[in-house]
Amino acid sequence: MHIIESMKANRNRLNVFLRKMKAWRGQAACLLLAAGVSFAGCREESLYTTDAHTNFEALWKIMDEHYCFFEYKGVDWDEIYRTYSRQVSDTMNQYELFDFLGQMLAELKDGHTNLVSSFNMARYWAWYENYPANFNHDIQKKYLGTNYNITGGLKYLRLPNTDVGYMYYASFSALITERGLDEVFKYFSNCKGLIVDVRDNGGGSLSYSDRIASRFLEEKIIAGYIIHKTGPGHNDFSELYPIELKPSDRSRWLRPVVVLTNRHSYSATNDFVNKMRILPHVAILGDRTGGGSGLPFNSELPNGWIVRFSASPILDVNRQHTENGIDPDIKVNMNPQDMARGKDTLIEEAVQWILSQTREQTP
Repeated sequence: MHIIESMKANRNRLNVFLRKMKAWRGQAACLLLAAGVSFAGCREESLYTTDAHTNFEALWKIMDEHYCFFEYKGVDWDEIYRTYSRQVSDTMNQYELFDFLGQMLAELKDGHTNLVSSFNMARYWAWYENYPANFNHDIQKKYLGTNYNITGGLKYLRLPNTDVGYMYYASFSALITERGLDEVFKYFSNCKGLIVDVRDNGGGSLSYSDRIASRFLEEKIIAGYIIHKTGPGHNDFSELYPIELKPSDRSRWLRPVVVLTNRHSYSATNDFVNKMRILPHVAILGDRTGGGSGLPFNSELPNGWIVRFSASPILDVNRQHTENGIDPDIKVNMNPQDMARGKDTLIEEAVQWILSQTREQTP
């Protein structure tokens, strides 16, 4: 994967950092990079306890030493401790404690931060809930019909009565192969432009983000930067490591492209949009993405619950955070009148943009 390749020169330093990542009471956390591999905290059975105060202290300390966005988000974690430490009680049952700790984590306003038990998963979804949906599956079905093509997680077809290709990718967790992409671009060979729809794509594998984005490159680019924690301080970060992305050595697409986004385009989808927006023949159309630019790590509490949190930020090519989302080049919301007629405003606008670009290129 290109992120890992960009770090090869600093591998020893990174390994030292990973070895220093400690779970509660000095037990080493079993951490691996979260770009495609989950992390698992390690603990000894002798440390197991359901004590509410102990688990509260452990969770607060794990986040205090390893969470990466305190400064960026302006979160006073010490004040959070003072507030919540006064409320934790040994009389809490496991369900009350779970809800209580979940509320504390929600103060971070981070969609990559979760508390996971055998009975529930605490999550923060307000990062998209107050935004317009800008996507309607029933309306999309009218564009896809029933005869669209499928390869892995991609659905694709040539939009009727146009010279525009359309591909929808619902999850970066869904398989996408190089051979499958070859077939997609072969199918679209006579199209003037291409719409890549990643609305409501909540993320998944960064390797699939690279795999698809590399098909639109003419030359190698610096797609952004990654940093990691080097110590327990909130601002203890490494130098910036460039993330390089190389053009695919297989079929590529250098004609006009529109990437459709909404607020539910998150995590690996945010990463994909961050790469695509650099390219001169690509326009991002729709709503601001959901963000989620911190690679997640996992650790374990003394009672066995797992906490997942952002620990390694990815910055854009201008060295700016995209944790809170990426604005589109062309801001478009779904129009109620269009929806009443079964029209997808974003798809319609994307088609018009592509046709306008091809007209400009015609001598």
